[in-house]
Amino acid sequence: MARVKRGVTSHAKHKKVFKATKGHYGRRRNTIRIAKQSMEKAQQYAYRDRKNKKRSFRALWIQRINAAVRPFGLNYSKFIDGMSKAGIIVDRKVLSELAIAEPAAFQVIVEKAKAALPAAA
Repeated sequence: MARVKRGVTSHAKHKKVFKATKGHYGRRRNTIRIAKQSMEKAQQYAYRDRKNKKRSFRALWIQRINAAVRPFGLNYSKFIDGMSKAGIIVDRKVLSELAIAEPAAFQVIVEKAKAALPAAA
């Protein structure tokens, strides 16, 4: 039986790792052992931060909405409460975009939400 030479497959694996670590600094880019560790850590950060990105954007949208409803005499939590009582179902991303791009449309939503809240609040 002929022996198996593994140079081609090893080279292909190494090439894949080096492609993933392109842009890393020093030996993290061009030495296979260290590049592999660097790539694995980078993938862990990427996985974690795909989750954190969603969290960060939601927080940003909430801050924008809060800032946009303040001139109408509401805060974010009362506005969201009013929207749910009024039966308005619009997600935070869209509300944030409306507040920036379409202030008139946002104002209509705010007025409806405000009307749905009890008068004492």
